[in-house]
Amino acid sequence: MAGVEGRVAIVTGSGGGLGRQHALLFAQRGAKVVVNDLGGSRDGTGAGSEMADQVVTEIIDAGGEAVANYDNVATPDGGEAIVQSAVDAFGTVDIVVNNAGILRDVTFHKMDDAQWDAVVKVHLYGTYHVTRAAWPLLREKSYGRVVVTTSTSGLYGNFGQSNYGAAKMGVVGLINTLALEGRKYNVTANAIAPIAATRMTEDIMPTEMLSALDPAYVSPLVVHLASEECTDSGEVILAGGGNYARVHYMQAKGAQFAEVPSPDDIAAQWSTIMDMDGAQLGRPLSG
Repeated sequence: MAGVEGRVAIVTGSGGGLGRQHALLFAQRGAKVVVNDLGGSRDGTGAGSEMADQVVTEIIDAGGEAVANYDNVATPDGGEAIVQSAVDAFGTVDIVVNNAGILRDVTFHKMDDAQWDAVVKVHLYGTYHVTRAAWPLLREKSYGRVVVTTSTSGLYGNFGQSNYGAAKMGVVGLINTLALEGRKYNVTANAIAPIAATRMTEDIMPTEMLSALDPAYVSPLVVHLASEECTDSGEVILAGGGNYARVHYMQAKGAQFAEVPSPDDIAAQWSTIMDMDGAQLGRPLSG
């Protein structure tokens, strides 16, 4: 089984939490890892090299290969520099794991533009910037694995996280299209929805719940999705506390009208439109 051995993996936000676990497992399985971390706090403020350096040291001390990168995913230049770090150190890039994230939780009523922009720029734009910089290399070599990090806050909603939820649903829209566009180049794009005890969730979940959600449970899924053997694409997989499950939108049979219906006609058929009995997986319009 080839897995990820010898592959070059970028893991953003891997100075701690989930990203650190991903990076360590990639290295353990024989991948060369770019450990990217801005070194900021949970809300995205501040910066430093210590977090990324520490993970690189752990990997090297265990016999693996890794380099540190401290660039900001939220800018185009940052995305380019992260990918360039992989090329400079290891000659190429094969795997991009978009994990970097921040939180600025506040109810939508109290949300300001700065709180909205900060979160969207790291999660959605950050995923775009790094993946966009790597995409030509992946296409050129006809091989690549892209993993993005979504969230149940995007899939199902969560009070006080409209900025975070919108960004996290945005990355699902991105991989849906990347899966189609990458197909003929042997480039897959998938999303994970992790539930884990990290500094991002330490004050959101009860202590007893957090104790069962070791971040290490999530990383085997990431490494599998990034492996040569996994050719599934455009999928969203939930992972947390030992539970792994596919998440997919379903489309109901619905109601069909021969002519343009009135709002009253829609209302009369509402129960049929909403009935999920016999629903099927949604399908793209093309591809």
